[in-house]
Amino acid sequence: MLSNMPQFERQVYDRSRNDEAADTAEAYLESLQLLERMHRLMLDLVKDEFERLCRNDLTPVQALILYNMGESEVTAGELRSRGMYQGSNVSYNLKKLVTMGYVHHERCDMDRRSVRVRLTDAGQEVRLLVQRLFLRHAEGLAMSGVLDDPPLEQVNLQCRRIERFWSEQIRYIY
Repeated sequence: MLSNMPQFERQVYDRSRNDEAADTAEAYLESLQLLERMHRLMLDLVKDEFERLCRNDLTPVQALILYNMGESEVTAGELRSRGMYQGSNVSYNLKKLVTMGYVHHERCDMDRRSVRVRLTDAGQEVRLLVQRLFLRHAEGLAMSGVLDDPPLEQVNLQCRRIERFWSEQIRYIY
């Protein structure tokens, strides 16, 4: 197709493709900045909620770790893959959460190097506080119509596609 085009039309076609690529790159870079800011804002929202409740014993990251643990018994590696935590960050925070009585830990029988953790009753209480906060926000967003266009389901689908692309990039680079 391009070889049959006159030189001028090929230049216009190439320029428009370059413009589209530049627009896509700009939108992608803006998305990356938005993701980072949204994550920081989410931590601030959790921090503010806990300050309102006079719960100053936990950091927002620790509260989110408890939230992400849920009802399951998990390993630190599973938590790392679920949330936005670095490996040493998870280990450090889990040790603190065990010391504070929010998490119970025990070594796996089959692999003594692996530690499984689960929430204590106090950890479940914190998890419910964070869950209520997020549900309150979801209700407010639904009432405001902010999530209507595009529907949040489409935004989530797009985010999952980007997540899958990034995961594949990591797998094939190393």
